[in-house]
Amino acid sequence: MTMEATRYEDGSISFPGHPVGPNGAEPVETIDLSEYTAEIVTWTTSTATPPGVREPNHIAIVEFDVEGESVRAIGQLTTGEVETGDEVRPVYDEELREPGAGIREPESQEWGGYRFEPV
Repeated sequence: MTMEATRYEDGSISFPGHPVGPNGAEPVETIDLSEYTAEIVTWTTSTATPPGVREPNHIAIVEFDVEGESVRAIGQLTTGEVETGDEVRPVYDEELREPGAGIREPESQEWGGYRFEPV
């Protein structure tokens, strides 16, 4: 599983990718952010989580440096033992939330994704 960002013809990169980039730029390639580390820009802990989400739920905005281009992402942390500025890496988790909780049919949803783990 990849953590796919998109590079556009103007050199900008976005995560997640979009069919059209900034200023109407066309996508030219995808980049797997799971091959990079990032820095925590800010983070928080939610103790009132939606059904099926870990409690407490540690969440961060992180910033990747991909060949001099800044790319930000938001996601769960593997621990609350972090500080702003810490280096993290994406790690795949097959269940970011418990499939049996919630109002949708479990088979209709993707449950896996990336969390950020301190390096």
